[in-house]
Amino acid sequence: MLKAHPSLLRELVERCETLRQRLASDDSAETRHQLEDASYALCVITGTHQLDTALPVGRRQLTDATRLQQPLRH
Repeated sequence: MLKAHPSLLRELVERCETLRQRLASDDSAETRHQLEDASYALCVITGTHQLDTALPVGRRQLTDATRLQQPLRH
């Protein structure tokens, strides 16, 4: 399975979280549209269909990517 670059994944996770928080206080069409776009992108790169699933999968993929980037210690 292809994985998104960690920087792109981090950006989308953070953007979705920020837009969800903003939507709670600013239920504008523009905020909803931005969240829909970011959610769609995050779902595509995580292989999910809903934001509530995509966020934890994205976070787990970020954790895994960070772990893989750690240098091995002897």
